[in-house]
Formats: sequence, C-alpha cells, structure tokens
Amino acid sequence: MRIGTPKEIKNHEYRVGLTPAGVRELCARGHEVLIQSQAGAGIGIRDEDYQRAGATVLADAAAVYAAAEMIVKVKEPQPSEFPLLRPEQLLFTYLHLAPDPTQTRALVDSGCVAIAYETVSDGRGGLPLLAPMSEVAGRLSIQAGAHAMEKAQGGNGVLLGGVPGVPPAQVLIIGGGVVGYNAAKIAVGMGARVSIADRSLARLNWLDTVFDGRLGTLYSTADAIDQALATADLVIGAVLVAGAAAPKLVTRAMLAHMKPGTVMVDVAIDQGGCFETSHATTHQNPTFVVDGIVHYCVANMPGAVARTSTFALTNATLPYVLALADKGYQRALLDDAGLREGLNVHLGRVTYRAVAETLGYEYLPAMDALKPWWVPGTMV
Repeated sequence: MRIGTPKEIKNHEYRVGLTPAGVRELCARGHEVLIQSQAGAGIGIRDEDYQRAGATVLADAAAVYAAAEMIVKVKEPQPSEFPLLRPEQLLFTYLHLAPDPTQTRALVDSGCVAIAYETVSDGRGGLPLLAPMSEVAGRLSIQAGAHAMEKAQGGNGVLLGGVPGVPPAQVLIIGGGVVGYNAAKIAVGMGARVSIADRSLARLNWLDTVFDGRLGTLYSTADAIDQALATADLVIGAVLVAGAAAPKLVTRAMLAHMKPGTVMVDVAIDQGGCFETSHATTHQNPTFVVDGIVHYCVANMPGAVARTSTFALTNATLPYVLALADKGYQRALLDDAGLREGLNVHLGRVTYRAVAETLGYEYLPAMDALKPWWVPGTMV
C-alpha cells in the first residue's frame, strides 16, 4: 500500500502523523511511504531522516494526497485539504466530527473512508488512540492554566502552589477520566488544593485511593459544580462523551458566581467544549475573557509540546497503521471490532451513531457498510 503523510497546516500545529521509526516498519513490510517535505521539521525530524528510513519525500501536500491510498495525519483535514481527498481513499487521523458539520459534509462528499483516532476502542471501554493525547492535554492544562492565571495574562495573579504563609490556588477539575486524572496529578504535585468532580462513584473511589486524600472528590451535579466554581481559581473542563458533542456543564449564568480573573481551561473544546461560553482558540491567541473570566480553549493543546506529543501518539497509532496497510481497511476493520469503532464516514455515508444523530445524517452501521467484504454468520 502507498501511505502518505502531509505536513499539518492547522494554526501552530507541529506534530506529524508518522515518524521515521514508523516509516521503517512500513517499508520493511513492503509498503511505500510518501512524506511531504518539511512535515517533521517543527519537531526536529529532517527530510533526510525520513529518506534514510525508506520514505520518498514529495514537495507538497497535493502530490502526497494524489499518490497515497492511505493518508495518516494528526489533525482533521483543513478546508484547503478537502478538495485533495478522493473516493475510496483511506483517511486515518483525529476528526472530532460531531461539532464540525462543515468537515463532516466535506468528508461525506469526498467519498473517502475516514477512520477517527478518537473513537477507536480497546474493547474494555478505553480509547487507546485518544488516551496519549488526553494524558498530554491533562498535564498541559495545569501548565497552561497556571500561566493564564498570571496577572499580565489577564488572570487573578494567584500562584498555583502558593508560598509559606499564603494559601495555594483552588483547582476544580470537572471529569475524572484520563484528562482529569493527569491534570490532578500535576496540580497536586505543584501544591494546589484540588477538587475533582465525576458522576462515577467507582471512579471517585479510585481517585480518592490513588491520591490518598491529597484531593477532594465531588459527585458531579449542577449544584455541586456551581458551589465549587465560587471558590475556584482554576477550572479544568475534562469531560468526554466518545464521538459526541461535549455536554455544557458550566453555563454562562454560573460565571456570575466566580471570582474575577478565574481561569477556565476547556480541554473538551475539540468536541465543542463543556463550558457554554467556550469557542475554539489557537496557540497564537489562546485566551479570551467573558464576564471577567479568562477562557483558554486551544483546540490542539498537545501541539504546544509537539515533539513529546508526536512520539506518544505514533507509539499508539503505529500498530493500527500497520494492520490497515497489511490487510487493507476492510479486512482490518472486520478483524478488529475496536478499530471498527473508529469508522466514522464510509463512501459517502456516516457510520458513527453519535455523529449521525448530532448532525442529522442517516446512520449506517459499520458492519452494514462493510457487507460486500464479509459473509453473514462468519463474524464473531
């Protein structure tokens, strides 16, 4: 198979979909890899590094898209890339379609086969290709939030860990999953007073045990969140509904109860955000203020630490890339139910229920989309 990786063009996005190590693995299996020139330059990977691993370096994205049977990226295709997609071309990347009707329509109209990293499952309720970036984003949310709390950045001027004689910041984390746990780990380590809210009592019990009483746990209700917001200096939105738009757990009315200069970091912004007042921002202009509250809503947060993020992501994606390349996407999806969960768009049809229901498309189950390649009764 011919696998192509273009350079990412989203604002301040320096990650890359394949590293030279991945190229070497693919080439060793007889596949051809095409890399756009300078695709890895932002994280110190040179064209020569890809060439030594066996890749062919092409001058521009159009050449990569035109030649490749499978495109491996990091972020969703941008509007200038929509016309480069073609029928039956395989696209493997983060998509986050539910809050993005424009991209969804473009993928449907292109006739491509789009597999989203963020909805691939592991069969145990985990999201193995979302988890690495959730770990990064969770840890980075505290770093970014602490910076935004500085007075020169529009924050309240509170030092996250405090100093002797001066209390530390109060941090509220909404959501106790991978993002929330990693945010809590950093915030607790920096000396903040941390509370974490979740609706799973089992998860709250696990967090209480893991942190050994070093943070407070809250059962997540609108009332509990509203009360916690009143004393918070930093709020992390870490809520996820796989493949669907994030629920709005902090309303604009709630902002009136918060201290001026409080910082809210919406890690769920890729899925539309979990604060009512959120809208996507960029690393170039990461914050805005609503009713005196600072909002940090960068839609590709892990791109800020692009080298770490690239290697963390590609470590997780490479086995799936190899399976898709070795078997073809039909066989790979039929063999792996978890990978099949990643199929969002197939030859003009939406094949992920949450996306179809959110955006008003007719839902076609993935197995029905794959019927030409399987015989009923043969699949477990």
